[in-house]
Amino acid sequence: MRIIITMVLMLTALFSISGLAQAEKKILINLAARSLLLVDGNKRVALYPIGVGKVNTPTPTGYYKIMTKEVNPPWIDPSHPEYEVPSGANNPLGYRWMQIHGNYGIHGTNKPDSIGHYVSNGCIRMREADVEDLFDRVEIGTPVEITYNRVVVEKADDGRIVYYIYPDGYGWQNVDVKYVNSWLNMWGVGAFADDNEISKAISKSDGNAIYIGKAYTLEMDGHEIPATDQNGRHFDNKVVEREGITYLPAVPIAMALEMKLEWRHHTTLATRYGEVSGIERKGQLYINEDDANVLFRIEGWKEDNFYRIRKLGEEVEVYGSDGNENGTAQPSDINSENNNNGNNNNETLNNDDNQNNNDESNNNDVNSENSTDDNSSENEVSVDVQTDESSNTAA
Repeated sequence: MRIIITMVLMLTALFSISGLAQAEKKILINLAARSLLLVDGNKRVALYPIGVGKVNTPTPTGYYKIMTKEVNPPWIDPSHPEYEVPSGANNPLGYRWMQIHGNYGIHGTNKPDSIGHYVSNGCIRMREADVEDLFDRVEIGTPVEITYNRVVVEKADDGRIVYYIYPDGYGWQNVDVKYVNSWLNMWGVGAFADDNEISKAISKSDGNAIYIGKAYTLEMDGHEIPATDQNGRHFDNKVVEREGITYLPAVPIAMALEMKLEWRHHTTLATRYGEVSGIERKGQLYINEDDANVLFRIEGWKEDNFYRIRKLGEEVEVYGSDGNENGTAQPSDINSENNNNGNNNNETLNNDDNQNNNDESNNNDVNSENSTDDNSSENEVSVDVQTDESSNTAA
């Protein structure tokens, strides 16, 4: 009796594990892209082209699941239920059928040229080899998610972030540059997508791949460096490798190191250690990886999807902005220079604790109250980035 109970428990556990593994599989259908993606957890298993509903009989969006599966299904004309076509070369359903909702299903077709177009009465058509492959990979109960997304952003096989813009086949979704940027910003690469190129891609809407660059999660001491400061302001915090150059986001690194940072003349970034050429992209500030040691006294390396940094020794000799040798590096009070035309494009990232700006109209003197606050710490992060109103990236 004990042996029987043990076997039952083992079989129950086995089926439970199998069910959990199967539950990770999901079918993702994008009607705008006319594609079907099978995933297993976070892993892409297979991507297939499909044919979807005509404009006047669109495939419904929503969340479904595979309800039934059938090999060699007959086709019954919905307009004339008495008319049935048996399985074979003339059957519009091909040789596989997977019901997902009512009369809607995923099936093969005897018209392979229709794949990639808006052609059906609402079902999802697949090439015969593809539908048979999918049929064997999924079970009854596999979730099916149907969406209509003209903008798709994903990571390519080589690790680069790539985006696609598809035509508006159903006329359901307007797309503009701001909308595309919002998707790219979620991947941390929006600053590296040229708005003019995005506009051209929208005009084409041809679904061709547009590559941006590789994005790495920035990490220090085993923790991801946050993108938001203590005041709730957001900065891009991804390291981006593009066209042979690795760009490090300056502001998040400065915040993580509790270090004062200055943006001078729209060309130079400076800390207590030194200054380097800065790179501004859509209101976000970057430095070349090669300059990280000079500006922050850190070193970094790529590992899988991460860019890991560590601090180097503090006992270093540097030269201040006045050209005098300072010896051991100490926090210097850096204040942004004023723009002669009164424009506030010189963005101060941290105050000069010892110098007050007498021009009350100058917006570049940010958080000046910190300079007179006896309780303020020399290492307290006080980062403020002002961006042009035309910038699509909020600071």
